[in-house]
Amino acid sequence: MTSPTLSVTTEQQRAAKVAGISALLATAIVVVGNYVLLGPLLVSGKAAETAQNILAHEGTFRLTVVCFLLYSVVSVILVSALYVILKPVNRGLALVGALSRLVFALLWLLGTLQMLGALRLLGHIGYLQVFEADRLQALARVAIAGMFDNYYVGLPFFSLALTIFSYLWLRSNYVPRLLAWFGIISSAWCVVCAFVYLLFPGFAKPVDPYWFDSPMAIFELVLSFWLLFKGLKSSPTDDAGLVRQ
Repeated sequence: MTSPTLSVTTEQQRAAKVAGISALLATAIVVVGNYVLLGPLLVSGKAAETAQNILAHEGTFRLTVVCFLLYSVVSVILVSALYVILKPVNRGLALVGALSRLVFALLWLLGTLQMLGALRLLGHIGYLQVFEADRLQALARVAIAGMFDNYYVGLPFFSLALTIFSYLWLRSNYVPRLLAWFGIISSAWCVVCAFVYLLFPGFAKPVDPYWFDSPMAIFELVLSFWLLFKGLKSSPTDDAGLVRQ
């Protein structure tokens, strides 16, 4: 037995477009910021070379900071749109999902502060001259590494939010049920992986960390394109031009 499709308002359809655009934009920002801009500057296990790369390409590093800041802003827009769409299904669960995803966005914002802190450590501020250069370089590398810790601390919140939202998508019938089920399974899998990884870091050896969130990322990409180009499925009463009271 399937759940009846809820009626869809104009406000929800508009929010679906906003959600589709903002989710795709957020993904693009993260890919560019993390893999195109920041990745080439980081040298694994070598704080001095990483520091030299950052100072030689300070503009690129600062652009990465801006990208991550923009990600937080776009995430707030996305969370708002998803809440507008899904609150008629279950207001309480929609709020929990929105707040959980907001926590994830705030942790990215914290990451931008850590990156700026790393840049400050590598600068020529007078009061830092009491420290040796190699120590400052190591501290800067630790600050940047902390940004990645933020991600894995935030991952349980992000995946929990997507699990809740996926359940609400299933309940609403706004999107294909198969897509909603894929969202539930992939997001729940990520919740489990995130907590196991935080408890047992060695879990990253048998299960590559990219497998934690990649299925969930694929789901969100497909969902984003669906919302952008297909919108929300309407109930038969809506198609007939009637509004459910």
